[in-house]
Amino acid sequence: MPHQRRPRRRLQSQPAHPPRPHVHDHVRLFVADLVAAGRGATTIRRIHAVLSSALADAVEQRRILHNPAARVTLPKIDKAERVPWDAEQVVAFLEHVADDRLGPLFEVLVGCGLRRGEALALRWSDVDIDARALFVRRTLSDVGGRLVFSEPKTRASTSGVGLPGRVVAALEVQELRQSIERAEWGEAYEDQGLIFARENGAPIRPEHVLKRFGPLCIAAGVPKIRVHDLRHTAATLMIGSGVPLVIVSKVLRHTQVSITSDLYGHLTPEIATSAATRSVPRWMPPPRSARLSRPRTRAGKDRVRMRSSCAHPILKTTLRALQNRRTRRWEIVRPKGFEPLTF
Repeated sequence: MPHQRRPRRRLQSQPAHPPRPHVHDHVRLFVADLVAAGRGATTIRRIHAVLSSALADAVEQRRILHNPAARVTLPKIDKAERVPWDAEQVVAFLEHVADDRLGPLFEVLVGCGLRRGEALALRWSDVDIDARALFVRRTLSDVGGRLVFSEPKTRASTSGVGLPGRVVAALEVQELRQSIERAEWGEAYEDQGLIFARENGAPIRPEHVLKRFGPLCIAAGVPKIRVHDLRHTAATLMIGSGVPLVIVSKVLRHTQVSITSDLYGHLTPEIATSAATRSVPRWMPPPRSARLSRPRTRAGKDRVRMRSSCAHPILKTTLRALQNRRTRRWEIVRPKGFEPLTF
């Protein structure tokens, strides 16, 4: 019986399905959603760092082949130039908010260089008025609408901070005001030992300080800056007063002096002008207008006479070199008084 071929079975065309997105695309879309939601570049980078760390741990445990978050393009951090207040603007603002409820808080932020969350978490047990010292032991933050007290940013943040006399006076006013409010509320007062609290003793929400700070800046007639820029202002004022950078780093409680130099190396125009003036060597004569005069001598030759209020050794050497190379004789004439430089 001859062999018969079996009829070929026609394959039915499968409907085209869109390709499934790669895991890398999932992370990229997640970052794009964060940008669209208005999250800052720093926040997005922190979220990405946590996600990338978890995926890297999964790679080490051989749960996945590679880290899909390793090569995701992240938004760049815009390092805008910080323009802190000068001394006159600080005084104008503090005088304007002297009678405001948050006035003592701003005194502490400027006088001690604290962060906003650190100042809001201060308790009376963290302050020693007699020793004029303040200790930062915790910070206050808003996590999903819930106020949370946590440890400071770094271990160096827990070190002590000196209290200027102006800050001590502000704390005494705050203590008196709080005692009056405690008596008015009676048993309903939520005494948590906080230095800066609401009328009933409850913690102040960080966003409330932000909402109040902007209008206060406008009313005081000073440039509107961020609340965190008060910390930059404190650092700039210390540097402008001649405080060494090492001491400024101690006050700001940075782990390394290089961090202080990178963050607060900016200077106000007055400090920059003073630094530029001090950078000029003392021996360098200031630029002056010059003119040449060629009086006739008895020998009938021209002599170039230079008058100067200061004869520097380098200038003398130059004149001697010219004297040896040329036939004309150069000499230095010391004038009486402070005459301008003339030739």
